[in-house]
Amino acid sequence: MKKIIKILLITITGVIVIISALGLGGYLYIKSFLFDFDKNNYEEIKVKRITNDKGLTFNDYNNNNLLDTYEDNSKSLEERVSDLLNKMTNEEKIAILKGTGIGSMLGFNSNGVPGAAGEIFGNKRLGLNNLYLADGPAGLRISSERKNFDKKLYSTAFPVGSLVASTWDKNLAFEIGKAMGSEAKSYGVDIILAPGMNLHRNPLCGRNFEYFSEDPVLSGNIAAGIINGIQKNNVGACPKHFVVNNQETDRMKNNALVDERTLREIYLKGFEIMVKKSQPWAIMSSYNKLNGKYVTVNKRLLTSILRDEWGFRGTVMTDWFGGGDTVESIKAGNDLIEPGTSKVLEDLEKGLENQKLSENDLNIAASRILKLILRSNKMNNSKNDNSPDLKYHAEIVREKASEGMILLKNDGILPLKENDIISLMGVTSFNIISGGIGSGDVDEAYTVNLDEALMKSNFKLNKTSTDLYEDYFKKNPLKKPEGIIENLMLMMDPKLPSQINYTDNDLNAMAENSDLAILTIGRNSGEGKDRVEKNDFLLSKKEKELIEKTCKVFHSKNKKVVVVLNIGGVIETHSWKDLPDAILLAWQAGQESGNSIVDILNGKVNPSGKLPMTFPVALNDHRSTKNFPTDGASSDMTLMFDKKEKPLSEQTKNKDFTIYEEGLYVGYRHFEKEGINTSYPFGYGLSYTNFDYSNIVSKNVNDTINISLDIKNSGNISGKEVVQIYFSKSNSSIDRPIKELKDFSKTKLLKSGEKTKVEFSIPISDLSYWDDEKNEWLVEKGNYEIFAGSSSSDIRLHLKNLKL
Repeated sequence: MKKIIKILLITITGVIVIISALGLGGYLYIKSFLFDFDKNNYEEIKVKRITNDKGLTFNDYNNNNLLDTYEDNSKSLEERVSDLLNKMTNEEKIAILKGTGIGSMLGFNSNGVPGAAGEIFGNKRLGLNNLYLADGPAGLRISSERKNFDKKLYSTAFPVGSLVASTWDKNLAFEIGKAMGSEAKSYGVDIILAPGMNLHRNPLCGRNFEYFSEDPVLSGNIAAGIINGIQKNNVGACPKHFVVNNQETDRMKNNALVDERTLREIYLKGFEIMVKKSQPWAIMSSYNKLNGKYVTVNKRLLTSILRDEWGFRGTVMTDWFGGGDTVESIKAGNDLIEPGTSKVLEDLEKGLENQKLSENDLNIAASRILKLILRSNKMNNSKNDNSPDLKYHAEIVREKASEGMILLKNDGILPLKENDIISLMGVTSFNIISGGIGSGDVDEAYTVNLDEALMKSNFKLNKTSTDLYEDYFKKNPLKKPEGIIENLMLMMDPKLPSQINYTDNDLNAMAENSDLAILTIGRNSGEGKDRVEKNDFLLSKKEKELIEKTCKVFHSKNKKVVVVLNIGGVIETHSWKDLPDAILLAWQAGQESGNSIVDILNGKVNPSGKLPMTFPVALNDHRSTKNFPTDGASSDMTLMFDKKEKPLSEQTKNKDFTIYEEGLYVGYRHFEKEGINTSYPFGYGLSYTNFDYSNIVSKNVNDTINISLDIKNSGNISGKEVVQIYFSKSNSSIDRPIKELKDFSKTKLLKSGEKTKVEFSIPISDLSYWDDEKNEWLVEKGNYEIFAGSSSSDIRLHLKNLKL
């Protein structure tokens, strides 16, 4: 017996030793693979500022007491970069072509900016500091914890991309970007990995909240505004993901099959507009393949189109662990490999050794990254103070968010009367969703919920409704996820917010003792997982019954019901929108969400937001749905490290490959072409006032179509109107959408009776189509029509017979 016990003890001990050894080995491998593969760990370089014998004062980055060309700000950027390249060894050049690993993102780095997504290596010998990259579609995604700081250094949670696009305001986008860039500069972040600008090809894409629109003209112009605002602070912007990354399911290997005309006119067009109007410092290439080739190794995309055709002058970086072969990525025009691993370093070193990577290719990529470094605030005597004006930025969030909220329905109930007693219903009324999950998340100081905002604005809350929430909260404590593990878990399973159980007695008591009900419906989604139809795009059975019962009970007592949609992407509205008296699409509005919503509800702000995408009657009405993953499967995270290629016979449609069979007919282009009814059309949004359109005039001057028209506020309340300009080709010889958006403008705040002139200058080249046979842009001769509207289906003015 003792012998058996001894054998068991030895066996168990052996197993423990083996498991421990494997665990330690795995830990050491991961550590060397992701963290310790390079000795250029971050250490802020102290630079001396000296004056030479000629009286010139400069930063002596390399401590040689001489004014080197790269230290001379009077020289051109090209001259300074050339000097640096001549001073650097090939080993040093390779070092800056890949990131420093993911230590910063995981909070392992004790210096710098904890929580930043990554870094760009500098060069200690030459006095070049590392640059920090932070996610930021809706504000900086960095940690509030800092070494040697007692207080937390929070970031501002700005409105999500869908809301910003819903403002249809290029100047507003600039102001939001300017605030983001100011915060980045203060915290020592050099490049913001934003904005996200892939198109809303289908409502189920998990990251639609980060992106702007189903239309490239709206997307490209709003993105350009944000980028120009960010870069006003000498902080770089890095829009993403270039290109055709329109689904999260298996995004790291998915092969998007897109014809050339569709690619040019729909998916590249927004990026083209953005590049030409903002010149971002960097662009992030997407994970996916395009027509069989990873975007990161696609020289036609990254060099021929992006740089040679459009004139992009910045750096291209990979998405984290994304792309194909390392050396081929650099040769194709992808300059920076993020986040950096030991394998990437080894690939580059071997590539140069066996001449698969030429010194010329190495120098081209290194020179683009050196330009980033030299342009940065770190190289221009700007020190981060860790003291952004968070109070002012919160004011910007509150003001700008209200301009992107969309009044979908109003049967005379809004704006509310002061001192109304409100039965506030729905979990997200008390625990509002300020933003999405993943790279769009922000570590903000607070979020204003709808209940507290209503009370601050002198509304009274029905006690039964608040008591029911308090009881619910005791049993279901709500807590924002903290740390990378909790956020990763939420990314993989963004649960539908649960609902409070309201009995008939509860509803009757609330209706009896309040003036109206406000019911909030919430949704969340994020990186790594697409949405599903059941209980997400569609309301859950419980949600639908709650709306039905609430409306029935309140209406029976002649009381009204308002539904607030606290969502990031499109949901189904057609089957229930006739029930409530008003519907406000509030989106995910950032940390001041509650205040911004109340500013609309009480009439302090007249709603002026317009839909940047179509709300369909049914999901299958979108032509893209039959070629989109609808099962909500999570992305395979192991593909970050091992992108195994399946044989064609084993590949699954909409996962391994996705056919963009709908071609040009995305969003409103499809609905109009097929005559399909919508729940709410592209560009739709109500106001508390009315606007009259008149006096449209068009005149061709050289290669530009100049359009002007008058907008008058014919109602009784001050407000803003979004004017949308669409073009159509009469008797076209090619397949075209019925009409397409070509420009837009938001008026200033117009008082009752006030009139303003709105003007547009549209290049004739914007009317061109891509000819696949000739492989070029062509303008079809003949007659065109111009439409000025309040939405794609609400056309107010129409000009015929514009001859080109």
